[in-house]
Amino acid sequence: MTTTLSDSRTVGQPDRARPAVRPSDRPTPIIDVRAYSFWYGATQALFDLTFTIPRRAVTALIGPSGCGKSTFLRSVNRLNDLIPRTRHTGDILLEGVSLFSPGTDPVKLRELVGMVFQRPNPFPKTIFDNVAYGPRLHGLCPERQIPERVERALRQAALWDEVKDRLRAPGTSLSGGQQQRLCIARALANEPEVLLMDEPCSALDPGATQRIEELLVELKRSYAIVIVTHNMQQASRVADVTGFFYLGRLVEFGDTTQIFTRPADERTEAYITGRFG
Repeated sequence: MTTTLSDSRTVGQPDRARPAVRPSDRPTPIIDVRAYSFWYGATQALFDLTFTIPRRAVTALIGPSGCGKSTFLRSVNRLNDLIPRTRHTGDILLEGVSLFSPGTDPVKLRELVGMVFQRPNPFPKTIFDNVAYGPRLHGLCPERQIPERVERALRQAALWDEVKDRLRAPGTSLSGGQQQRLCIARALANEPEVLLMDEPCSALDPGATQRIEELLVELKRSYAIVIVTHNMQQASRVADVTGFFYLGRLVEFGDTTQIFTRPADERTEAYITGRFG
């Protein structure tokens, strides 16, 4: 029988316990990208990407606008499936299983691979119901355990102390930075293995940005995080590994300190030093 990404999680299973050894504890990379190319209609956006994304680390993807970073990110949780006339070659594996295998359920995949977008997008629901939405939708636990799961996710997102007395207030009543942390809590409530973040601080003020960056350092203890950012300082502060995209190709990928201080490719150096982009 073909292994699928839904095998390890059963919708409706009550009070699921985590295995003694989480996938995050394994020595292998959590995501393995193999000669992956992608097209919007006749336009090729990604060219032959091959690299791996480590566990319990922040991976930053940098590069000029339109170079394919967000397209790749949306490939990892198959949001590009929603766009007509797209296609790909190559493969992306999560825990050794192809994201594109016939048995892969995209809804289940998005439970395992959370996504936080450029602008905060809380649902038109209460703070509590925003965070509870995923666990209820996927049947991840009995209703009686939802409050505990919501509190845990809000604590992980460093938001609990700020909202614990107004959980029934609309999520849209929060500040921009709080809304973005609410969206992070919403993703974490599903207990994903990977958290994708597409320019999560671009719409935030410096104070809120600092809070998000501090949060990333905490969250990488438990999750693999992939962040797309145009902010070179942010990438150098929070990322363990960095990949430089240019014109749909991965030019360079490696340790963040090495990428920023001793880049191997002159295009990487030119971008990092602000000569283009």
